[in-house]
Amino acid sequence: MQTVGNITGYVDLAQILLYVFWIFFAGLIYYLVQEGHREGYPLESSSSGRAVVKGFPIPEPKTFLLEGGRSVTVPDLMRKEPAYNAVATSPTSGAPIEPTGEGMLAAVGPGAYSNREDVPEMTSHGRPLIQPLRVVSEYTVASQDVDPRGLPVMAGDGKQGGTVKDIWIDSAEMMFRYLEVEIANGKTVLLPMMFSRIRRNQVEVNSIYARHFAAVPALRNPNQITKLEEEKISAYYGGGTFYADPKRSEPLI
Repeated sequence: MQTVGNITGYVDLAQILLYVFWIFFAGLIYYLVQEGHREGYPLESSSSGRAVVKGFPIPEPKTFLLEGGRSVTVPDLMRKEPAYNAVATSPTSGAPIEPTGEGMLAAVGPGAYSNREDVPEMTSHGRPLIQPLRVVSEYTVASQDVDPRGLPVMAGDGKQGGTVKDIWIDSAEMMFRYLEVEIANGKTVLLPMMFSRIRRNQVEVNSIYARHFAAVPALRNPNQITKLEEEKISAYYGGGTFYADPKRSEPLI
């Protein structure tokens, strides 16, 4: 008996469409996995030194044109990542690592950061996204909130690390990102808002101690911050949560 849609006695149109869908879906998965390997590769094996792990499948390098005439090519199989200052606690794969120098500057653990571009993030109008209030005077602190300028900054050891000199605002998100802290030697450093607690009479930061403010990564330009500087500053305070005091890295029990 002949059935409508049958091409042969064993294959019909619906079956062919199903096979086509399977082939398309398999190709889509392969494409998405391949595109997902554009960044973050090649990897480095933690158990076998500098052995390169390229992954599969690695796509052909593609060049993306960025704003301002810049470009970036990914994946960059020839790139060299900066060495981190840490060693594995044992030769087994996946073993914990410990910093070999100053833990807060070793760029590992809670102090790790991404090597972003060393340029300021810009607004759609071509101005730096994050700036101090002394530069963007059209912004101010809401009247119902505490203005931290002039308040002492108390560190995790209970000592004063400095005094708040200014506040840095993100003009796109309309929120304060950093407190600018003046320390004893007249130098100013940035303190991320997420690591601070503003009270009526003081600003508290528990991640680092008073002596650590002097080593906060400095800005190249006192009135703007680059993406890489943001990473390093946040990583410094993040590293302090674990490495500011040897007791913090010890087991609780």
